[in-house]
Amino acid sequence: MRVAIVTESFPPDVNGVAHCTLETARHLVRRGHEPLVVAPVAAQDPSAGRTPPCPVVRVPSLPLPGYAQVRIALPGRRLATALAAHRPDLVHLASPFVLGVRGMAAAARLGVPAVAVYQTDLGRYARTYLGTGTAAAWRRLRAVHSAADRTLAPSTAAARELAEHGVPGVRLWPRGVDSMRFHPDRRDEVLRSSLAAGREVLVGYIGRLAPEKEVGLLREAARLPGVRTVVIGDGPSAPGLRAALPEARFLGRRTGDELARLFASLDVFVHTGPYETFGQTVQEAMASGVPVVAPAAGGPLDLVSHGRTGLLVTPGDAAAVRGAVQVLAAHPKLRAAYGAAGRAAVADRTWEAVGDQLLAHYEDVLGEREAVPV
Repeated sequence: MRVAIVTESFPPDVNGVAHCTLETARHLVRRGHEPLVVAPVAAQDPSAGRTPPCPVVRVPSLPLPGYAQVRIALPGRRLATALAAHRPDLVHLASPFVLGVRGMAAAARLGVPAVAVYQTDLGRYARTYLGTGTAAAWRRLRAVHSAADRTLAPSTAAARELAEHGVPGVRLWPRGVDSMRFHPDRRDEVLRSSLAAGREVLVGYIGRLAPEKEVGLLREAARLPGVRTVVIGDGPSAPGLRAALPEARFLGRRTGDELARLFASLDVFVHTGPYETFGQTVQEAMASGVPVVAPAAGGPLDLVSHGRTGLLVTPGDAAAVRGAVQVLAAHPKLRAAYGAAGRAAVADRTWEAVGDQLLAHYEDVLGEREAVPV
């Protein structure tokens, strides 16, 4: 099968869309298919990342106002030319909004089906970064997803939101996790001790440092006696968060096996953002055998079983975050039980298994197209 993946982001960008698209391309190659990726020019030099698993066509882009690491594709014919040359059987639209809308139009001109993958709550992004435009963002999202042959949502909360905004025929497609890399055996007691600096419990946030992540909600938990808080990641909110969380240690962006060791070396993982369509770092923490504190909203509702693999708290409530961390900090046996249950819950959700689910969606869509009378 020849698949054109049109994505709003691709490595070396570091975000959920880029990572999921990379894993999708890898799986297609593993299964003997022929993917092509079309993506905006990255904020970093693409040579800074690993060699991609398939050809990648880059289109010109500009930085998003207020968040230079996010790139917005510019108009041009490069996408249409690349798709025509690739002759795809199907077009995969990863988090379509700008480049993805043009990818949908190109698929329609070529007469091939399109699968649209919803990954980012762009309505809230518009409100956060532009101060307006939520309704316009949803009109655009509704148009592109409604034109696709199938829309895939990563969680039940995301699927419900799409349906509420008038997107038809939404199906679930979750995200995979590298459960060999993110593993309890990666725990490094020497690393943990150096980060904890004499404190009994090491609590961490790992992810982008951006307004919608609401990392400042860690402020009360970071002041708990015996707790050391580490923040791992980078983004436009980093300077303000360093000032707001003086008790926390900021480690910047980490990747690969180093990131896996950091995950597994935590005693508690706290995710603060209430707008996650999935919550990949939550899943990676669970695979690492670490109990999770997360808001009772969005994707984490599908991932965290309250009172079994972690604790769900009221979104936006710093006192609730503090209370949950305090409970887990005081009960090592409870942390161990939640961590083990979390690992068991996600260990089989590999990218290979999830990739095969995606291929089944592709086959369904191709079959439905063939069944339509000409």
